[in-house]
Amino acid sequence: MCGWLAGFQSCRTKLGRKWFLLWGQRLECDAFCKERILHRVLRNVNSQLLVVRPDLNMAAFEDVTDQEMKSGHGMHFNIHCYKTTTPSAGLPVAFSIKIEDKNYYMCCEKEHGEMIVRFKEGEVPKEIPGESNVIFFKKTFTSCSARAFKFEYSLERGMFLAFEEEGCLRKLILKKLSREDEVDETMKISF
Repeated sequence: MCGWLAGFQSCRTKLGRKWFLLWGQRLECDAFCKERILHRVLRNVNSQLLVVRPDLNMAAFEDVTDQEMKSGHGMHFNIHCYKTTTPSAGLPVAFSIKIEDKNYYMCCEKEHGEMIVRFKEGEVPKEIPGESNVIFFKKTFTSCSARAFKFEYSLERGMFLAFEEEGCLRKLILKKLSREDEVDETMKISF
């Protein structure tokens, strides 16, 4: 069951001659339910845009000209927001993008003992039962950066979307924070 009642258990009790419905113990939600979709470009701390290249199975932050921005190939993301009963973890989101009439979704997979960010052809599901490698928790980057965010991978606490310089590329990766209060500018993403 999804919605605001999903996390509550009810029971009936009788007081005198009348029956009452009581709301009691809070339960965990067993699914993520899509609530809305935002359409945005994603920028890093250097104001570069995230560009997806499915043919290379990668995404990187790049300097983009106004002309390239208008064409929008590989840069206009759909951010799928899901309902949750545990808002303290952050807003659950999934990312997808349409390139040349094909839809791709972002996910993470373990490869050679390392977590890799991938874009796979397909759709983001409306409901996700249990855990999923497509869900990230959107959190405010810092208390003074209300318009910047960091995205924690739902299956591995402390792992965030970030960029890593690889030659002239700023490749999208998952990166582990060493401390919870650490501020790492490579994880800062704005819309």
